[in-house]
Amino acid sequence: MRIVVPFTAGGSTDVLARMIGKNLTEAWGQQVVVDNRAGANGVIAAELVAKSNPDGHSLLMIAIGHALNPSLNKKLPYDTEKDFQPISLTAVLPLLLAVHPSVKANSVQDLIALAKSNAKPLNYASGGIGSSQHLAGELINSMAKIKMLHVPYKGGGPGLVDLLAGQVSVMASTILSVAPHGRTGRLRVLGITTTKRSAAWPEVPTVAEAGIKGYESIAWYGLVGPAGMPAPVLGKLSAEVIRGTKSKEMQETLIKQGADPVGNGPKEFTAFLKSETLKYAKVISEAGIKSD
Repeated sequence: MRIVVPFTAGGSTDVLARMIGKNLTEAWGQQVVVDNRAGANGVIAAELVAKSNPDGHSLLMIAIGHALNPSLNKKLPYDTEKDFQPISLTAVLPLLLAVHPSVKANSVQDLIALAKSNAKPLNYASGGIGSSQHLAGELINSMAKIKMLHVPYKGGGPGLVDLLAGQVSVMASTILSVAPHGRTGRLRVLGITTTKRSAAWPEVPTVAEAGIKGYESIAWYGLVGPAGMPAPVLGKLSAEVIRGTKSKEMQETLIKQGADPVGNGPKEFTAFLKSETLKYAKVISEAGIKSD
């Protein structure tokens, strides 16, 4: 068995795939290997799995980019909805919306008012076009009817460095990367991008309750296989992935990384994917976002 990862080794998607692979190996006594196939915002890896035998031996670990690609690329070598079988959403990763202390905004509502009143637009950083940070910022633009300028970086780390230096004004990034600077005052945290407050930092309001009703924008990770997987194979895979996600070891590891473990079934994950694809298709169209 193999789990294909559309990114290089060491990132969150890769780490999760290796954890799931380890659980499956231990449960079934069958070696599960992680196959890193980076490139083209996940299209290379996705095409490989879409055209694989649907026997459960080739799986794909996906992140938010998988749901964005149909809107970013009009000529994909596969059909995102029809050529894959969702297995389980494994984890979601909340983002924290933060500003440099020089920005005169102490709340989400202040930020919106500032963006509307400024002759010079505010700018916000992201880890690149189509990243979770990018879409979080564009969803704010769309829902709050403002126009912050997007500054893409080659990864979230460099963007955060420039936010700390005051080279950019705003960024929505992971709790793990933002929280330490928020607690020391090097950044001012305005809200969390999930629909519920974080147990780790309960005093931080959600962006929805702080000024943009209905707002939610998260990073997430899940497992899919090629379409046409036999029901017994799908059921066995889904049950084992869910069991692994609910294990104490995986829960503790995910929480340490700032992620919320999920572990749901194919039907729930299918509905989630459809919702995310439609939500961001609107945002991408409004913002005129195109793939690199």
